[in-house]
Amino acid sequence: MPELPEVQTVVSNITPRVVGSRVRKVQLNRTDILTPAGINLPALLTGRTITNVARRAKRIVVTLDNANRFYIHLGMSGQLTLATKGSEIKKHTHLILHLANGNGLRDTIELRFRDPRRFGGVFWLGRDSADTGLGPEPLTLRPAALARALAHTRRPIKSALLDQTVIAGLGNIYADECLFLAGVHPLTPSNVLTPGQIGRLNRAIKQTLRRAIAARGSTLRDYVDADNKPGKYRSKHNVYGREGKPCTKCKSAITRIVLTGRSTCFCPHCQPQS
Repeated sequence: MPELPEVQTVVSNITPRVVGSRVRKVQLNRTDILTPAGINLPALLTGRTITNVARRAKRIVVTLDNANRFYIHLGMSGQLTLATKGSEIKKHTHLILHLANGNGLRDTIELRFRDPRRFGGVFWLGRDSADTGLGPEPLTLRPAALARALAHTRRPIKSALLDQTVIAGLGNIYADECLFLAGVHPLTPSNVLTPGQIGRLNRAIKQTLRRAIAARGSTLRDYVDADNKPGKYRSKHNVYGREGKPCTKCKSAITRIVLTGRSTCFCPHCQPQS
């Protein structure tokens, strides 16, 4: 479930607290979370210093002092949290990095990856790019680039927004919310959107994501930030998860359909189908 706002919140949480720390010990409880299979992650990380943590799409990308990198994908239920040594380790915690701070103190903090449903994982990049298979970032996307990305597909716009090669970072929640704010029906073929609709959608994407980041993301069930705190944006959802409830703008009942296997919520009045 974690999408761009949730991942950005986690990255903002952990960056100032782990950058400059040395990986003293790696506790790997499941090897099937690793890609490629068979890599010796403890050997690759132990003794290395974390020099940067960044977000690319829904990926948490960690750079080491030898320029190697890996990323963590939270999948549907993943959590990346900070904990003190000796604190309770929750079930389904698959990876713990024991970090020593820049002053050489041992075990001052632990970075823990937990994923009950195991749709996420740890992906070793080495010196390779973290951009493989990803489209542009939505927060910096220009309307002309969005128009080009959508011009050659007749897929419903909701489906196109979920395609990480078109725009990287959107998921089911924020695609619904962005389309509502833009007044675009989710079944509209992508290549028939007018320049005006493209412009509104581009603005809606940025506005929705920025608001969600400010609220530290949306917690539906599993998501928490690095300090185990839930996000607060769920209460601000206009359409997602609100089937049958009154629209926040016009009071019409929110409609839910299933599109390519995904629940899709919209207001039939504010998002008319052309």
